Amino acid sequence: MDYAYCGKSGLQLPIISLGLWHNFGFINDYKEAREMIIRAFEKGVTHFDLANNYGPPPGSAESNFGKILQENLASHRDEMIISSKAGHLMWDGPYGDGSSRKYLMASINQSLKRTGLEYFDIFYSHRYDPKTPVEETMQALVDIVHQGKALYVGISKYPPLQARQAMNYLKERDVPCLIFQDKYSMLHRKPEEEILDLADEFGSGFIAFSPLAQGVLTDKYLNGIPVDSRAAEPTGFLQKGQVTTALVEKVKRLNDLAKQRGQTMAEMALAWALRDNRVTSLIVGARNTDQLNKNLQVLQNLFFTPDELLQIDEILDGATLG
Repeated sequence: MDYAYCGKSGLQLPIISLGLWHNFGFINDYKEAREMIIRAFEKGVTHFDLANNYGPPPGSAESNFGKILQENLASHRDEMIISSKAGHLMWDGPYGDGSSRKYLMASINQSLKRTGLEYFDIFYSHRYDPKTPVEETMQALVDIVHQGKALYVGISKYPPLQARQAMNYLKERDVPCLIFQDKYSMLHRKPEEEILDLADEFGSGFIAFSPLAQGVLTDKYLNGIPVDSRAAEPTGFLQKGQVTTALVEKVKRLNDLAKQRGQTMAEMALAWALRDNRVTSLIVGARNTDQLNKNLQVLQNLFFTPDELLQIDEILDGATLG
């Protein structure tokens, strides 16, 4: 595994991190989840990305991770970076959603209890909440660090204006924003407009989620929509209508280029997202250990020629996926 310094901090992250957004809840196969976490750690994936609402049901990914950690990896806690977040709907009532101090403080206490941890290495504000002043949310993060409940803090999915306000507030209180988390892939390049520059300006790292565009940037949809795929599910972030014929044709051409590079489509997509040195790490998900192993193959070829990058841009021709 390769590691990269997170912005201007002294903390290194593996360039591939494991996300527990899907496939680690109570409805999933616990044995498979355990095997994926252990295998990831054995392969040098030291960063595990959680959130209070990951499951389903919400909270169950943290509970399962905590159990796996206690039973299998407890002696390795200091070799790990464990992150969690709060900001989306977690429980009913006026205090179970948003970015208020009340919600963040209650959330981190609950998350620490579910995981059995004394502290998180990184704790994020999971989203910008327009109904809560940025200052209130950031002060809660500052206090979370001062209380020893997290070593570092970050922000996720903030618009550029509010991200700058948040980073300034944290910097002025000597609790700098360690890292910015956002969606980033060949099919979602919006962070290139402002966010990557902003993170660099403040000395923050950048970590990308959905670098495979919910599986579209793999060979999964090249011959139709499999019944067990995310696009086949009636609800979710990827809908069948988004996987258009035109988009699939572009991915087929990208897949041909990947073959020329000696890679799978997924490996090339991950390598592409790491081509910018401002990108610290990618959060990948996995259904099983085989898929996890395949994602880690990206480490064997991270280099692109200028011509290859030009070909990718020409094939995509501005195509996006949300």
